[in-house]
Amino acid sequence: MKNAMQYIVDEHGIKTSVIVPYHLWEKITSDNKKLQNKIEVLLAIKDGLSEIKGANKNYQEFQTLSDFVNESDS
Repeated sequence: MKNAMQYIVDEHGIKTSVIVPYHLWEKITSDNKKLQNKIEVLLAIKDGLSEIKGANKNYQEFQTLSDFVNESDS
């Protein structure tokens, strides 16, 4: 199999663009989407932990899981 990617260079020989086979592009975009989803989850966890830290500092009570579930059913 020959080199799957092709590079476009400017007049100085500096790479400016790349041509990628479609199947490789699909894999790259799929992997990127998965990583973006992981980042969103991790940032949500980070925000949640910060909220807990703040609540602990201010001696606030937390909502129980059963209260949360009951609230969601309403």
